Amino acid sequence: MPIKQSWGSRIFDSVNVVLLLVFALITVIPFIYVIAGSFATQKELLTQGFILFPTEFSLDAYKYIFSTQTLVRSLLVTVYITVVGTLINLFFTCLMAYPLARKDMDFQKPILMLVVFTMLFSGGMIPTFLVVKELGMIDSYWALLIPGAISAFNLIIIRNFFQQLPDGLEESAKIDGCNDLGIFLKIVLPLSMPAIATFSLFYAVGHWNTFFSAVLYINDNTKWPIQVLLRQIVILASGGIGDSSSMELDYVAPPDQAVKMAVIVVSTLPILLVYPFLQKHFAKGVLLGSVKG
Repeated sequence: MPIKQSWGSRIFDSVNVVLLLVFALITVIPFIYVIAGSFATQKELLTQGFILFPTEFSLDAYKYIFSTQTLVRSLLVTVYITVVGTLINLFFTCLMAYPLARKDMDFQKPILMLVVFTMLFSGGMIPTFLVVKELGMIDSYWALLIPGAISAFNLIIIRNFFQQLPDGLEESAKIDGCNDLGIFLKIVLPLSMPAIATFSLFYAVGHWNTFFSAVLYINDNTKWPIQVLLRQIVILASGGIGDSSSMELDYVAPPDQAVKMAVIVVSTLPILLVYPFLQKHFAKGVLLGSVKG
């Protein structure tokens, strides 16, 4: 039999629903505005300041930004950085978190304190740049992948997740003749897929949005990721991303505002499409690793 709610509870729930709807609209409306502006015609963009539903749809902005290889090349660079960087992050993070989760590891606490120390203090931008330069990684994708190979915060959460796995599983595997590496690969990692999926998303989003590191270390514009290209387009209007000469004779280049919005949509859509595949693991992975200290 359902519990009957009081009037106070109903009012409280109603206010919560209204507030959540308002906050959701505040969050979603900018996305709708950018998408609508990217499909709007030049006349509508010039006559209306705020568009949520364009009266006439136009693909001129998308035809323009894909008329050259600039955007496609930046997208491929970003995809490469995201995929390779995420694999490197997960490899080193899990490989370091597992020994720190073992009770029989020597010097576990001093090493963990050194990891926590990096969360409070860092070398800074200039020393990091000098290290990257001396290692010969300027204008190399490795400059975007190696310095941030391990996130101290993610390392601690994954370590806590590993600590929650039953000790009996490792003991049983050792009785069956499995070594430490086999235990890690065949038992620990398969049982940790919720946490790994969650932090894969965290790392992937970080690499996809990489901007400042690319500005510091990548001078070759053919190696720019999509976020750096987007910055150039915002600063320099269309930024030479399209080629009007390759269009028809009567073609009119779309306004700069539509070009900017189209690039934003193209640069945001791929990472948004990844989230639904990892969403079921998202909340579970974060909560499981954050309970035990």
